[in-house]
Amino acid sequence: MKQNEPLRAVTSWEVDVAGYPLSLPITPVSPDRAIALMMITDLGVSFGDHIGAALAERFRPLKPELVIGTATLGIPVAIEVTRHLGLDKYVILQKSPKKHLADALTYSLSSVTSHGTQELRLDKAALPMLMRRRVIVVDDVIATGSSLLASLVLARQASAEVVGLGAVLTDGEAWRSTLGKDAALVQALAHIPQFRNAGPGRWEPIAESGA
Repeated sequence: MKQNEPLRAVTSWEVDVAGYPLSLPITPVSPDRAIALMMITDLGVSFGDHIGAALAERFRPLKPELVIGTATLGIPVAIEVTRHLGLDKYVILQKSPKKHLADALTYSLSSVTSHGTQELRLDKAALPMLMRRRVIVVDDVIATGSSLLASLVLARQASAEVVGLGAVLTDGEAWRSTLGKDAALVQALAHIPQFRNAGPGRWEPIAESGA
């Protein structure tokens, strides 16, 4: 289904990601709701190179000095954006507990694609890299906005100046209220809607306020 077609039941969603066409499967996250699922780790090297170049072009005028990414699916985004900005170092915020993160800065979050509450962790060893640096925070998809909010809080606790928030896709509209005024910092390469149950195995996109 194309983005500008009338609402009807669908099982996949076509989206143009800065000139790169994708067909995403509609995947239930509850009995009544589904998302167009993008698994960036399954899309290959050429897609990573493409989105890295496109996001870097968006953020280059802001002169970022460091890129922050969120594990796990935000890692390839952070790496590619860093490379295309001509930078070398990046910081990854971790979700799984590790021995070297026992005293990490932490922030609790929830996610559309994960069950229960998680904690995002910033290794204290990365603090000198972040202090008073101009940084951008990137992820694969912004849906609820909770992961991005957690990343923002941790970056600012580290005295970083967050000049931009980037994603391959924005998903639905809930992230806007989660991020509040910081939603204005978001730059994404494409947008996808969320979906409601339209019968057994069938889903239709939920109309959005900006549609």
